[in-house]
Amino acid sequence: MAETVPSVEAYEAALVLSGVGDALGYRGSRWEYCTSGPQIHAELAQLGGLEAIALEPPEWPVSDDTVLHLATAEGLATGTSQLRPGEPQGYRIPFNPTGTGCGAAMRSLAIGLRYPHARELPTLIRVSVESGRMTHHHPTGYLGALAVALFGALGARGEPPEKWGAELLRVLPQAWDYVESTGVAVGDNAAAWPFFGDAWHRYLESRGLLEGSGPPRLPALPSPAERDAEYLGWALGGWPGRSGHDAPMVALEALLAAGGCWATLCHRGVLHGGDNDSTGTIAAGCWGLLGGLAAVPPGLHRGLEYRGRLSAAARRLHELAWGRA
Repeated sequence: MAETVPSVEAYEAALVLSGVGDALGYRGSRWEYCTSGPQIHAELAQLGGLEAIALEPPEWPVSDDTVLHLATAEGLATGTSQLRPGEPQGYRIPFNPTGTGCGAAMRSLAIGLRYPHARELPTLIRVSVESGRMTHHHPTGYLGALAVALFGALGARGEPPEKWGAELLRVLPQAWDYVESTGVAVGDNAAAWPFFGDAWHRYLESRGLLEGSGPPRLPALPSPAERDAEYLGWALGGWPGRSGHDAPMVALEALLAAGGCWATLCHRGVLHGGDNDSTGTIAAGCWGLLGGLAAVPPGLHRGLEYRGRLSAAARRLHELAWGRA
């Protein structure tokens, strides 16, 4: 079956809105470290709501999430992939028992945009795992990179989000085969491996999505406090969305709940009392890939920091993945 080619505009919307989700959740670090969704929503109301915000520096800069995602996108477009250029295996660091954070996940959507084809799955696995464990050498950390890269590839191919989690579980054994084949800290990785898949199995089972077919069984969670409590139940260390397993989980939950409503996507995937700039980067980027910019208030993206570079990187990734239009 021939693959449907996504538009260049979809790629641009994915990278631009990933920056929007980051800047909105970050709010110059004010909301990134706010642990109360109700407080964030109260402050949002005081600002006049999403439609009243102009996301631009200095008040609304992007965070390191977008800086690193942009670096990943531009690196994929130019072939740069070393922490220590010129040194064999210069991109590898030792296994880290505490490397469970979401820093690998939040910068990996671009990997899926670069390698979107089903035939490229081995490459997507290799690049996302190695990119992830350049900084987060722990399965909970670098498998978050695999999850977000895979979501990007599936979204680029037009697969609905209801299928993404089940596909992730299907791919995990292949990811382990790759990790084992590299011979790097195999014992440590094996011991820490089960948590990620177990967490995703529980989540997908609770939403009726283990088989990858909808509709999902989503709890209503109408209030910020209820969403905070739900996300806290998935978290490590009491900070929702800060880990490699639950940052993409919060983002997927928001996508599934939002339907065609951008505000709902933001309320669920960005404006909560967890690591909201990271979950926002993932959720809004995936939204852009699927839905474009049409439903997004222009003030949220016209003056976005690094907008031009994000758009240029997206166009180059589209050309590399799909050829010239």
